[in-house]
Amino acid sequence: MLQNDTICAPATPQGVGAIAVIRLSGDKAVEISDNVFVSPSGKKLAKQKPNTLHFGTIADNQTVIDEVVIGLFRAPHSYTGEDVVEISCHGSLYIQQQLLELLISRGARMAQPGEFTLRAFLNGKMDLSQAEAVADLIASTSRSFHKVAMNQMKGRFTEEIKKLRDRLLNFVSLIELELDFSEEDVEFADRSQLKQLTGEIEQLLRTLKDSFALGNAIKNGIPVAIAGRTNSGKSTLLNLLLKEDRAIVSEIEGTTRDVIEDTITIDGIHFRFIDTAGLRHTEDTIEKLGIERTWKKIGQAEIILLVLDPTKDENEILQPIKEIRQKIKETDKKLVLIINKSDLVDKSVTNNIKKSIIATAGKDTPIVTLSAKNGDHLKQLESVLKKQVHANDLETGNVIVTNARHYEALKMAHEAIVRVMEGLENLLPGDLLAQDIREALHYLGEITGEITTDEILGNIFNKFCIGK
Repeated sequence: MLQNDTICAPATPQGVGAIAVIRLSGDKAVEISDNVFVSPSGKKLAKQKPNTLHFGTIADNQTVIDEVVIGLFRAPHSYTGEDVVEISCHGSLYIQQQLLELLISRGARMAQPGEFTLRAFLNGKMDLSQAEAVADLIASTSRSFHKVAMNQMKGRFTEEIKKLRDRLLNFVSLIELELDFSEEDVEFADRSQLKQLTGEIEQLLRTLKDSFALGNAIKNGIPVAIAGRTNSGKSTLLNLLLKEDRAIVSEIEGTTRDVIEDTITIDGIHFRFIDTAGLRHTEDTIEKLGIERTWKKIGQAEIILLVLDPTKDENEILQPIKEIRQKIKETDKKLVLIINKSDLVDKSVTNNIKKSIIATAGKDTPIVTLSAKNGDHLKQLESVLKKQVHANDLETGNVIVTNARHYEALKMAHEAIVRVMEGLENLLPGDLLAQDIREALHYLGEITGEITTDEILGNIFNKFCIGK
């Protein structure tokens, strides 16, 4: 897929701004730039040192298009591994268009989406998982997503995969060596060591695979459904979390008939809150549709904030807990109970209610007592939310998988290793063990790009923006 022609594209977003950057990469990037660039000293870029900036003008014959600053980078010490020129011009759309047309007329062509990063990968400047992290870094909308993408781009994920592949390669080589000496009945690969190794690798693969649930939530925003009976204070809680009057609050039951969504960032973690229609029996057709959507959103959420009204009788407080727990049993969804309206009941009443709630929900279910109306204990609720998404994994720097392609490859590699472990227990011959180990190696190699196809590369890089 690697082409030696010279490509060009804007590296800054479309639109008018103070400056724009036009990027060229390829064997003739410097030559093409010298055809249109004039410095005050008259010195050509080809004679300049790499990693330097140069002021001058871009002209089409005698017509000056703009005054620019050019960044000069020489292969292999550039983003793409090729000669790269970056032209910083004024942000006029007309100027950008004129510059691109001029560069194309001198021998460059417009880059395809992601082609600069594709060339970086093909030239060995980064592996495939690091290249994909570039797209994630550009798309990052929160501190947590930025941190995960930056760790991956620096090669943390690659290091983990490389360690796994190296250890597996060593053993599969020994097993295949045994096959060459099968008539002598020689054993090069210690089966007890292989059992220990596959056990360690299975655990690592499982940890990486399981981290995708957190990684995917961080990447796309963690969906949090706010559920509860009518008039329990769900909309008031949403407004408190968002710090604005996003939802209509009324004493009339059934005010919320459709879902209301909005996002906020809490200590660098992106949460997507969903206020839902109150759960109750109703004959109102529209409200029924809203309640159906409530159960659908609960099914899609990672965390459910169940808002309870302590002014109601005990059965009405406990019944929605039983309903929600029945709906989410055997899932990984997190339930957080909110005892709202603490300003309306005595502390002793709240404590008694809490005992009944714990008996129904279980002692491990987080409970937060607050007044959504007055804003009491909001920090406590935010702290509980962060704990539900294992935010400490971000702080400890653990590798977190955010890419669905990586997750699928890890899942397949994990299944292959489990088959190796079962084969060792059943004393399978070396050729069958080697086949499953090679399969695990194949899927791990797909992650970093050591094993790939043009179709996979095209699918990945077509999702990039032009100019990156």
